[in-house]
Amino acid sequence: MNREKMDLCREACVVFAKDGDSCIFSQDIGTVMRAIGYSPTEAEVKNIRDAIDSSGNRKLTDQDVVSIISKQQITQDTDDELKEAFRVFDKDGNGYISCAELRHVLTNLGEKLSDEEVDEMIREAEITADGRVNYDDFVKILRS
Repeated sequence: MNREKMDLCREACVVFAKDGDSCIFSQDIGTVMRAIGYSPTEAEVKNIRDAIDSSGNRKLTDQDVVSIISKQQITQDTDDELKEAFRVFDKDGNGYISCAELRHVLTNLGEKLSDEEVDEMIREAEITADGRVNYDDFVKILRS
C-alpha cells in the first residue's frame, strides 16, 4: 500500500472514530474501506469482520485498519491477475477453458508443477462432460 492510501486510511479513522481517539469499531470497517475508494462486497466485509471480531465491538487503531486494507488489496490484486489469466485462455469468452489449456497454465506458468501434481489438481476440479473448466474451478485449482 502506498503512502497516500495509508494517509487516507488514517484520515478516515479520525473521521469515523466515535470517541475522538482515531479508533473505529470493527463493525465500521466496510464504511471506512468504501470511504477511501475500495468496493468490498458485503460478504467480503462480513469475512473481514468475522476474522477480526464477530461482535463488531472491537476497536481498531489506524494501524490495524492499514493492515486490514493492505491484505484486502493484495487479495484483490491476486483476483484481478487470476481473472486476466483466465481471460487470456478463454479465447471465445464463454467462461470456460479446456483441460489442455489448464494443464498448460499449471505446467508452464508460475510455480512449475509436475505432471502428477497437475493430474491430481485436475482430478479435483469439476470438469464438464466436454472437458472444460469454468472460472470458479480455475481459481479453486490455482489456490489449492
